[in-house]
Amino acid sequence: MSYLELKNVSKSFGEGAHATHVLKNISLSVREGEFLVILGFSGSGKTTLINLIAGLERPDRGEVIFKGAPVTGPGPDRGLVFQSYALMPWLTVEGNIALAVEAVHGKKSKDERARIVAEAIKMVGLSHAVERRPAELSGGMRQRVAVARALAMKPEVLLMDEPLSALDALTRANVATEIEQIWEADRRTAILITNDVDEALVLADRIVCLNPDGTLGEMFEVGLARPRDRSGMNEDPEFMRLRAAVTTYLMDVGIQGKAEETRRLPDVTPRHAMPKAYADASVAQSLADDRYLQFSQLYKIYPTPKGPLTVVEDFNLTVKKGEFISLIGHSGCGKSTVLTMTAGLNSISKGAIKLDGVHVEGADPERAVVFQSPNLFPWLTAKENVAIGVDKVYPKASQAERQEVVEYYLERVGLADSMDKPASSMSNGMRQRVGIARAFALSPKLLLLDEPFGMLDSLTRWELQEVLMEVWSRTNVTAICVTHDVDEAILLADRVVMMTNGPRATIGKITEVGLPRPRTRKALLDHPDYYHYRQEVLDFLEEYEHGAHKKDAA
Repeated sequence: MSYLELKNVSKSFGEGAHATHVLKNISLSVREGEFLVILGFSGSGKTTLINLIAGLERPDRGEVIFKGAPVTGPGPDRGLVFQSYALMPWLTVEGNIALAVEAVHGKKSKDERARIVAEAIKMVGLSHAVERRPAELSGGMRQRVAVARALAMKPEVLLMDEPLSALDALTRANVATEIEQIWEADRRTAILITNDVDEALVLADRIVCLNPDGTLGEMFEVGLARPRDRSGMNEDPEFMRLRAAVTTYLMDVGIQGKAEETRRLPDVTPRHAMPKAYADASVAQSLADDRYLQFSQLYKIYPTPKGPLTVVEDFNLTVKKGEFISLIGHSGCGKSTVLTMTAGLNSISKGAIKLDGVHVEGADPERAVVFQSPNLFPWLTAKENVAIGVDKVYPKASQAERQEVVEYYLERVGLADSMDKPASSMSNGMRQRVGIARAFALSPKLLLLDEPFGMLDSLTRWELQEVLMEVWSRTNVTAICVTHDVDEAILLADRVVMMTNGPRATIGKITEVGLPRPRTRKALLDHPDYYHYRQEVLDFLEEYEHGAHKKDAA
């Protein structure tokens, strides 16, 4: 008899012609004590599947069997950790956990209930914060409270629905490690929903993929030795093999084919196309191209009640024309500060930034920015949002030519069929595509990307990274991308520039990425040098992870 089993489970929402078929004929057995990870793109039915196991939803067809009996509703034997923390803001850490313990273990003595609460708090490393309220906790700490609350219910199966997706990359990795340690302590059955392949490989005994159409996909047994260290695994041949196999499978089933090119870019010139310096001499122009973007002794200093705070100091970098730079480092290291100064959105305290021989002073369409949130006008269509900048940049072009520019780039980012769709009705991924199209349509001298895919799930990021690379390869615009994602940094960059911890952050290391272009994620995973570059960046980030080399603020 299987411990937990789904037998030919299907689930739809809506009725008749308006029904959305989310899961189709899912048959899956879960072993007692197994750590199972369910991996798939957004919209593939992952959350619906875990809700069926939790008893929060009932299948339209088939059944969910737990320990030989059908699941007919929720129960304390299946503890659920949601994507959002759902904590009571007026209760302390201890109070939030005690509330769940009293609901499930109300018949136990007061001392026994207190022991269960204290044990759960200790397991997630929050004994020092028992009296704090949620508002006083970081995102990672709040999610650990949610995990502790589920553990305190002493469920036989721990169900986790993307519990780490709202956290920054470093916190996410640390909490995932803690979850593995907690699971290792008593090996209770655990099922985790995620869209992150590395997270799955760190935690899982077995990975089950859900296809975008709601059918069950391929399964991968993960035989990597525990405990699993992310940096150490990077050089493990079995980790590399599994990572490539899972990634390739998901990309094959989940990423739509690129749209056929039906439009051509018109021959129009943006107002900032002609260089403002060195325009006459070819030798001088070649020199200018080698020093196209220059950061010279750049500082950013903010006044504070305790005195000046130096966030970035002595940042020096020369970028060639057409080069793609990834800027990476831990939170608070000044990556976005450097980017906003380059965009002209943040004043320079000391030093200088020169683009094409001219000092950067104030914002200008020649420096296009794609932010983490695309900042679209929600009442305008995709086409209208992109056209706003295009109309200003091509003053001598006809209206028809401007329209061709808009439609060309929207088609390139995969929105050929959604140009007239209002931004308010688009998904986050679609809105970010519009933001990318808008930036390229400005034909900028410099493209600045500030964690452009940071709000998207991992698998949607893959798709948009490929879109970005494909469009960039056509323009070869000089670009700087701020990211916290090691794989994204390597995929995109000619050079990865790593920043030390703040305050007083500066460049700590630069890695030249000699991987061939054009690049795709699948091709890089098969390249013999890829994991070497990955290890270089991981080693640097690990060295600075816990505040190492942090300078005192002056």
